Amino acid sequence: MYKRNIKMNILAVTMIHPITFSIPEEKICSCVPAKDKLLSSLIPGRRSTYIYKTEDDYYNEYKRSYFAMTTKKGGWDCMRHYEILANGCVPYFPDIEKCPPNTMALFPKELTVQGNLLYNKIKSYSNVGPNDEDTQLYFTLRDKFLDYIREHLTTSKLATYVLEKANMSSISNILYLSGDIAPDYLRCVTLHGLKTIYGTKCHDYPKVSHIYKSNDIRYDRLYGRGITYTNLLDSTMHDDSLDMSIEDRIKAKQFDCVIYGSYHRGMPHYDLVSTIYNPNEIILLCGEDLHQCNYADWVKKGHHVFVREL
Repeated sequence: MYKRNIKMNILAVTMIHPITFSIPEEKICSCVPAKDKLLSSLIPGRRSTYIYKTEDDYYNEYKRSYFAMTTKKGGWDCMRHYEILANGCVPYFPDIEKCPPNTMALFPKELTVQGNLLYNKIKSYSNVGPNDEDTQLYFTLRDKFLDYIREHLTTSKLATYVLEKANMSSISNILYLSGDIAPDYLRCVTLHGLKTIYGTKCHDYPKVSHIYKSNDIRYDRLYGRGITYTNLLDSTMHDDSLDMSIEDRIKAKQFDCVIYGSYHRGMPHYDLVSTIYNPNEIILLCGEDLHQCNYADWVKKGHHVFVREL
């Protein structure tokens, strides 16, 4: 029993991995306009401040603000963190120090602590903006955030991270399966990153239609009005002809690995996939806020499991 427990602990270290949300590189601003307010008026949890109907209006609110508040809600990780950074704004994140080390493990927590300290300092003497000395500190910090998100937190960087952790950097094609194609941030942004790298060589089934460009997307029916994660990819990046023969293609092992975008929300064809593919060729993602995650059961099967709120 003791030896078995040691083996399980070693497996857990090598097969369970932290993961975070990410943001499409094209959403990261290249030019930040002048700031005219110290703290964004958009306050998490205060629904009266959720007044922005379009992505541009929402992003512009962050671009014009020195700082924007963000907090732990259902889970520690939140798409808002990345939207703040991507729009040249510094997050004000009270209690970030309490975040567990393996949750938001890829996020620049130390920079965020520096941002908190700088906001509190400026707030103590101004409601408008920093003085000359703190302005220089602010823009240095802001640029570090922008450099960090470009280097580590784009969707393609996170997709690369997943494949590297699973020892699959050299693969040529991927099957990305979903049981439920309703919006799920982690599933959607990780898929976007893989599609950015592999194009049609990463095939999503069923098609996650809202991440593709279309004039028919009903944004009012999508979580968060579809901001940041929808209408991104050209429709030619999904090969519709593959959809009619997925089972046959799995049986022929025409994909190098299989990724389940959310194993909590369904694992279609798993019985078939698990008989064709080696356990370490199957990757499972968990992007849930709150869950009793049974990742240990999947690790015992030999799968790589990526958990957002670890």
